[in-house]
Amino acid sequence: MPADLAVIGLGPYGLPLAQAAVAAGIPTIGYRTGPEAASLSPAELRRMVAQGFRSLTGPAELGRVRTAVICAPVPRGAEGGLDLGQVEAAAHTLAARLRPHTTVILESPVPPGTTEEFLRPLLESGSGLRAGRDFHLAYSPSRVDPGNRDFTPANTPKVIGGLTPACTESAAAFYGRLSDKIVRARGPREAETVQLLETNFRHVNTALVNEMAVLCHDLGVDLWDVIRCAETKPFGFHSFRPGPGVGGHAVAQDLTAHTGRTLRMAELAQQVNGRMPHYVVQRAAALLNEHGKSARGARVLLLGVTYKADLADQQGSPAREIAMRLMELGASVSYHDPHVPSWSVLDRPLPRADSLYEAAADADLTILLQQHRTYDLQGLSVKAQLLLDTRGATPTGAAHRL
Repeated sequence: MPADLAVIGLGPYGLPLAQAAVAAGIPTIGYRTGPEAASLSPAELRRMVAQGFRSLTGPAELGRVRTAVICAPVPRGAEGGLDLGQVEAAAHTLAARLRPHTTVILESPVPPGTTEEFLRPLLESGSGLRAGRDFHLAYSPSRVDPGNRDFTPANTPKVIGGLTPACTESAAAFYGRLSDKIVRARGPREAETVQLLETNFRHVNTALVNEMAVLCHDLGVDLWDVIRCAETKPFGFHSFRPGPGVGGHAVAQDLTAHTGRTLRMAELAQQVNGRMPHYVVQRAAALLNEHGKSARGARVLLLGVTYKADLADQQGSPAREIAMRLMELGASVSYHDPHVPSWSVLDRPLPRADSLYEAAADADLTILLQQHRTYDLQGLSVKAQLLLDTRGATPTGAAHRL
């Protein structure tokens, strides 16, 4: 059976899209653009294959689909800007096989202008076809929230900005098979900037509450109680929680390399959030000192080393930097995570605790970095000699909170 959809890039953006498409009965094929960690569980991947999903070993079939969605990852480059290398590779691969009347959609998180100024020329020169005349071209920001059971592709509105009105409608016809609501942006630049605003909204607000965490600790104020009270305001406030750092795949964008401009607030947010792992280690060392122990030689247990609760994905997790800094102070670091069977830092495999309670009782300091559902935090707070909770997840008074 020929596929309707090709998803190019099978990482954190592509796999969830392919999963939603096969669940909706759309014959779907996938093509990898590079080494990408699976963002779905093995059971979810098996279910997709059972529903007809196929991962291609070669690109030949990309030319036989009605819709091709580029979901290649866009990591941060060496200079701090975004590396569009995998998007470029995907464009070259698709262009060589692109047929008239195909709808091409970009979902990767890219700077405004990328669809028109970067992707379009690659597709046109490689195919000999013209966007907006011979094939449809659009941008749609990915709104995947891994592990979120309340918001799925079906009930999350899909924003689309096409090169022409016909491009927008063609993309809308495709996404209408997956989503209950389609939101039409004025064009690709507006749709790309939606992604920029949504990502930086998260980073800026997280930075604010992270700064509040440091301030409140210095003032002797219970920030978690402050947030609990503030979120009762029915207008003008949106609740965010502090943490040991910001992980995930949607990085705050530094636009300098691409547009010559920068967002000062996003730049500051990146600096604030980037300092949080260091702050966690400072707090850990201070707690040990208060209890008559030095960080050097201390046994420190890290709980939860993934970037998000109840997922195996470690992309951008602050746990790695925290472990590294603790090791530099001379601490003996071990970890526990039900989703991570083995973990290395600085090319050294760290010991994984088998018995959580025994490990917490044995450690001089236990640091909760990620609040996995399986953790009994009340029980842990009783067993641990000393517990630093960076997520505000333990019962009030049961642990030292960030």
